[in-house]
Amino acid sequence: MLEIIFLSIVQGITEFLPISSSAHLILVSKYFNFSNQNLTLDISLHLGSLLAIIIYFKVDLFSSVEEKTFLYKIIFSSVPVLIFGYILIKLDLIDFMRTAKMIGWSTMLFGILLFICDFSTTTKKIKKDFKYSSAFYIGLFQVLSLIPGVSRSGITITAARFLNFSRIESAKISFLMSIPTLGIISLYNLQNIFTAKSFEISLLNFFSIFLSFIFSYLTIKYFLIFLKKFSLLGFALYRVILGALILIYAY
Repeated sequence: MLEIIFLSIVQGITEFLPISSSAHLILVSKYFNFSNQNLTLDISLHLGSLLAIIIYFKVDLFSSVEEKTFLYKIIFSSVPVLIFGYILIKLDLIDFMRTAKMIGWSTMLFGILLFICDFSTTTKKIKKDFKYSSAFYIGLFQVLSLIPGVSRSGITITAARFLNFSRIESAKISFLMSIPTLGIISLYNLQNIFTAKSFEISLLNFFSIFLSFIFSYLTIKYFLIFLKKFSLLGFALYRVILGALILIYAY
């Protein structure tokens, strides 16, 4: 039970902050030698985050049904990462990249990039300036999130900041772009479960969905509040320090 609680907290907090949820989940699980990691738990954690983002931005999503072009742009932006993700899976390279050295370097280097992008000017708004070209540009950057330690949230916020979207607008773009990705991850893991004929649902899985949802929702809410007053410097410094510590351990 303690493992479920801890992993749910880690997933909920790190999925939407620019610090890499996959890196933290991998490192935490390896360090504590957690035994509850399985496909159903992985689905539960991501499903909780997916529900949180949909419910938090329900107004934006409902309005996007009326203004379908915005929804199309969000889906379009996720095409590159889905294609490259499929290629990595077919080439069996996902586990190959999950090394401490890879996580350490990517955590540090993209933390520095996050710091640099935060000096960008703020001139653009989602409703007026988020075009297909913007969606494609940010979508290409999102491909880098397939590398553990890069952070999907971090790299999409970085790309949006380089396009001169404000911190809050960049975060909203990143959050909304996570919906197709989280949905595909859940569907892919469900397929693996059915293929392996090992489908198992328990109260722990429902509990992990609930906890992941709660912590994801709170993270989204307070991260947006945080960005109204502060820069991304703290997250960049955290990444550099964490990356350095991982590299010291790895080498």
